[in-house]
Amino acid sequence: MKLQTIHLKIIILRGQKVLLDFDLASLYKVETRTLKQAVKRNLIRFPEDFMFELTEDEINEVVSQNVIPSKSHFGGAKPFAFTEQGVAMLSSVLKSEKAALVNIAIMRTFVMLRRYALNYDELAQKIAELEMKYDDVHDILNHLLMDNDHENDWENRKRIGYKNE
Repeated sequence: MKLQTIHLKIIILRGQKVLLDFDLASLYKVETRTLKQAVKRNLIRFPEDFMFELTEDEINEVVSQNVIPSKSHFGGAKPFAFTEQGVAMLSSVLKSEKAALVNIAIMRTFVMLRRYALNYDELAQKIAELEMKYDDVHDILNHLLMDNDHENDWENRKRIGYKNE
């Protein structure tokens, strides 16, 4: 399974990277209804930080971001959103070889995203350091230019006192 395919299905809700139940069902090659039933039979394994049900506002947000075509896509049921830990827990609920293989690919995708985030933070820090360094250089150049202008003003000043002609 291509990690890029999974990466495109990951969205951010409530400040967390999540996969929606219908996307997971398509990855696992099961019906969304089947996945939800398995989760509901094992709710103790899915605390709020592993899985949550979308609110109406979140559904509207997902629709407006074109993640899904419309609310009718859900058929009246509110979708579940699974965090990385929730996806890992799904492998214990969906006991098939396909589920295990898909979970491995999903976990690799989350790891890849974390690496990208770390690289992004490192790059942002280096850019900030370079900006500070070049701000100092810019300040020094401005100071030198101002000193040069001041010297020119001194030489071209109007002389007072006795003049030699």
